[in-house]
Amino acid sequence: MGEGSDPAARFREGDVAVGVIGLGYVGLPLARAFVEKGVRVLGFDVDPAKVDALRAGRSYIGHIDSDVVRAMRDRGFDATADFDRLGEPDAVLICVPTPLSEARDPDLTYVVESARAIARTLRPGQLVVLESTTYPGTTRDVVLPILAESGLKPGEDFLLAFSPEREDPGNPVFSAPTIPKVVGGIDAASRAAAEALYSRIVVRVVPVSTAEVAEACKILENTYRAVNIALVNELKMLYDRMGIDVWEVIAAAASKPFGFQAFHPGPGLGGHCIPIDPFYLTWVARKHGMTTRFIELAGEINTAMPAYVVGRVVDALNDRSKPARGSKITILGMAYKKDVDDPRESPGFELMELLLKKGAEVDYNDPHVPSLPPMRKYPELRGKTSRELTPEYVASRDCLLIATNHSAYDWPSVVAHADLIVDTRDALRNVEPGRATIVRA
Repeated sequence: MGEGSDPAARFREGDVAVGVIGLGYVGLPLARAFVEKGVRVLGFDVDPAKVDALRAGRSYIGHIDSDVVRAMRDRGFDATADFDRLGEPDAVLICVPTPLSEARDPDLTYVVESARAIARTLRPGQLVVLESTTYPGTTRDVVLPILAESGLKPGEDFLLAFSPEREDPGNPVFSAPTIPKVVGGIDAASRAAAEALYSRIVVRVVPVSTAEVAEACKILENTYRAVNIALVNELKMLYDRMGIDVWEVIAAAASKPFGFQAFHPGPGLGGHCIPIDPFYLTWVARKHGMTTRFIELAGEINTAMPAYVVGRVVDALNDRSKPARGSKITILGMAYKKDVDDPRESPGFELMELLLKKGAEVDYNDPHVPSLPPMRKYPELRGKTSRELTPEYVASRDCLLIATNHSAYDWPSVVAHADLIVDTRDALRNVEPGRATIVRA
């Protein structure tokens, strides 16, 4: 990197360009954060449709307006599907998916392909940062050897670090610049360079001793949430049998100003992090001769929630002398969380498939998801479109199943025309039921 050179100073204050691989819900907001601080960004994506949209100033992410994309373009942002240009940026940030295989093992295909693409054009002085959530050891044991195939030496010729993404799509309070950024490098020079780069865009950088600590930090954050959600999901099932309102219980417990954090039950886990990350930890634990029984039990509970909800729907229909087979059911909300357009790992897909298997006629409505995208586990659901919630349509359905409580829903209007509603999100607590029968599940 040159005798006497100071990579950290260059990344903190110099005229550097950043490359971002993966222009989805993590990569595009990250690119925006750099551009708004005057750093030139070149985005990379394998999907030419995304590249074309961004180059035309169009956004494909609900919480990022097209006006924002056009402003990014005016300030030096560009996008490309040509990965031979990876040698141009001074820093390359990897923000690609890390899904699970059918056997629930880590699938690092996208990370490996990104690393190989970087290795082909890697040049002295470049910084590479993996942001994709993964198990501890991935940066050093998977990415580093691929980059080293370039013939360049880590820590001397190029720098490598891990900094977990903490993007929360749709959160009006916290976005990339306002969320502290954990950074760990494969060596001190790599950590210092990554810390310097991110200090340009985030409110606070949290340096840790190694890449492995940073990787473990992200897994802990999401496993903590998964375990606590499993706890309240299990309590929901118990309290339902006891005739106790679990939502009221949680609200009462949350009045305690210390020692308690409220988590809420639901129809299953969704999004790209919480349903997946704990299984990365259980996989790496097995490699070290351990079993993570607590985490695996939480996974079993959360995975079973869609089936539990469908059971409640079937019981509710049965109480009205209607079989599930032939019943007209509409799922409200296919996005994985409130007020976003991201359906990844959404429990809505599992709910729809289970109801279809029982012979029901199933539609959905989601103001943020006009049509269902291709999903690896549910190819038969691709292309289904959101139905308009007209009074006539709502009245024609045997059951509405609330899976996501978007703010856009006019709940009083829905309730006024519905016959039966199964509510998994406590969306109707303060809504007069009118003629509708409301079942909390």
